[in-house]
Amino acid sequence: MSGRVTHTAPRRTPLWYRLRRWLGRLGFGLAVLALISPAVLVFLWMLSLSLKTELDNTAWPPVFLPDPPTLENYREVFARNDFLLYAWNSVVVSVTATGLALLVGVPAGYGIAKMRAMRAAALILIARITPGLSYLIPMFLLFQWLELTGTLLPIIVAHLVITVPIVVWVMISFFEGLPGELEEAALVDGATLWQAFRHVAMPLARPGITVATILAFIFSWNNFVFAMVLAGRETRTLPVAVNNMLTFEQIAWGPLSAAALLVTLPVLLLTLLAQRQIVAGLTAGGVKGA
Repeated sequence: MSGRVTHTAPRRTPLWYRLRRWLGRLGFGLAVLALISPAVLVFLWMLSLSLKTELDNTAWPPVFLPDPPTLENYREVFARNDFLLYAWNSVVVSVTATGLALLVGVPAGYGIAKMRAMRAAALILIARITPGLSYLIPMFLLFQWLELTGTLLPIIVAHLVITVPIVVWVMISFFEGLPGELEEAALVDGATLWQAFRHVAMPLARPGITVATILAFIFSWNNFVFAMVLAGRETRTLPVAVNNMLTFEQIAWGPLSAAALLVTLPVLLLTLLAQRQIVAGLTAGGVKGA
């Protein structure tokens, strides 16, 4: 009876595993730093510009740390703009456009996902990637004919061009990932299609609805072109306030940076507060149901 020769793999020492894990973490950290460092540096430079005098902002070599810091640029922003009114207009437009987009986009995403309507999904994708300027001139002529220019209604309707495709496209992926057996069981128990959607599909797709809401709100809040063309003097939104800081004589970097930071702050806080929901929602949307 011949003996069986077995070959055992050389055992790796715990030191090798620790070194490999440490190198992996180091590489991941360096990659993340390389990706976020440009955005962080730009944000810090804007913050520095907003806290310095115009003399320091145009000095050479550049001065990064304000000495001493000043809030005069922020006072000028509020003095040259009706900033609170613009902020209220931005809140009304963004919240309304996001709410209407959810009202239309969530059921539309559910229907497209369950019917596997690929042509409708492709149409939504085309609407999403089409530049907003393509819709601007026809919408301006339409609202001018209806004598609605200078009100908030044209801006809200125009923002639906941005928010609805975002909500529909995000919700399609979430509803496609839900197991169909749950809805089929609800239909067998006597529920209508609307009841199955409302009581079964929507609670399961809550992370997706959260992600769609945040993304739609951010894109609506940051939109500049529609408000610049369709808004009147009393219905401008916050991004227009940044444009108001530009003058023909010179570029005032301090007030311009202060206005940009004030416009960015609500979206930045919303993203930081909801980052867990965003990550959880995007992760849940990437897992397909059985």
